[in-house]
Amino acid sequence: MANSASIAKPTAKTTQRAAWRDYYEMTKPNVVLLLLLTALVGMCLASETWIPAQTLIIGLFGIGALSSAAAVVNHVVDHEIDSKMARTVNRPVAKGRVSSKQALMFALVLGVLGFAALDLWINRLTAVLTLAGLVGYAGIYTLFLKRATPQNIVIGGLAGAIPPLLGWTAVTGEIHAYPLLLVLIIFTWTPPHFWALAIHREKDYAKAKIPMLPVTHGVEYTKTFVLLYTVLLFLVCLLPYLAGMADLIYLVGSSALNTGFLYYAYKLKFNATEQTAMQTFKFSIIHLMVLFVVLLLDHYIPITV
Repeated sequence: MANSASIAKPTAKTTQRAAWRDYYEMTKPNVVLLLLLTALVGMCLASETWIPAQTLIIGLFGIGALSSAAAVVNHVVDHEIDSKMARTVNRPVAKGRVSSKQALMFALVLGVLGFAALDLWINRLTAVLTLAGLVGYAGIYTLFLKRATPQNIVIGGLAGAIPPLLGWTAVTGEIHAYPLLLVLIIFTWTPPHFWALAIHREKDYAKAKIPMLPVTHGVEYTKTFVLLYTVLLFLVCLLPYLAGMADLIYLVGSSALNTGFLYYAYKLKFNATEQTAMQTFKFSIIHLMVLFVVLLLDHYIPITV
């Protein structure tokens, strides 16, 4: 019932007409672009030739539209929390520039367009899996897990990890072990990525009464888990090479990137400054983006030992 109430109305009255930028901001474009990069890599790895234009354009549109819809729902459900946190206080729904009803209608349009495009012109498997990702993020994570457990980002991270699988199924129409390895990489990457931000914004989360790990177990405890997950990520990133999915370029590139991530995680734990948590968070974004670019390079320029 509390969640239903939070969806019903924004915390502030609308004081001005929403601009197109407000709707654009609600889709979390930077996050969606990173998701689309991983989906694109999933597409490319599924084929030895160029991806057909229809699959490429419509597939990325559908995945992007449904991901954007999930982001908009997140803005609505979290608008009360957003209004209490410095990082999110100016979001359109939290500020009342866009009403909850307007935002949900926008999300519905995006979701319907995205699902229809995937179902009609790609395949039903990709449409259903992408919709499941929306439900997982906007429903299970945002509505329940985020407020219920300090392990919220670990459990809920699976929803944001599936784009490589979506890209693969868009091309092949079937699930394969290779894209699941990429899902596992993003799934393992998500906790140290987000917990670094949560450490930096620990007071905000405490004020909003969100049980993020730094709030419930302390900053030092969270730093330890950032380091442990980063070590685990290094090992998980070796799997595509060990499974024969990737070759030498990926092995060298991923090892270098993970060494960098380990450096930041180690510094965060043992020699942190006021800015180290945010630096670790920012590097983690670069890490994932470049890692998938390296996967692409390795796919098209194979070099074996």
